[in-house]
Amino acid sequence: MSDFVINDQIRIPWSELTLTYSRSRGPGGQNVNKVNSKASLRWNITTTDAISEHLKYRLTKRWGNRITTGGDLMLHSDTHRDQRANSDACLQKLREILLDISRPRKPRIATKPSRGAIERRIESKRQQSQRKSTRRQSRRIDPE
Repeated sequence: MSDFVINDQIRIPWSELTLTYSRSRGPGGQNVNKVNSKASLRWNITTTDAISEHLKYRLTKRWGNRITTGGDLMLHSDTHRDQRANSDACLQKLREILLDISRPRKPRIATKPSRGAIERRIESKRQQSQRKSTRRQSRRIDPE
């Protein structure tokens, strides 16, 4: 098992993934204070050959807030009480992120506003214009 398989095109070598553990803030009672159950996954996307440059670009555009200045994608999980479940959750998050960016986006289809929407907009503008014009007329009255 030398690769973490996402799909047919994306395979990440395990040597590129770094899992570390620390104290969790999640469930577990007193166990939280003495067991390192929080899992942190680190993967440097700038040096990897597992994904194409196009996917790297989409990853930084979509998930840039999780990427450090050094180019590491950081994922954390502390929802479970044991290390194994949290590390599996981190790997699952990575899989979901990569599947999300590898899916081609549907092209946007340009639409026109309906006739009713156009008429409502024009009617609203007419009412606003009328409202403001009555304000102007009431200011012009000179006291005699």
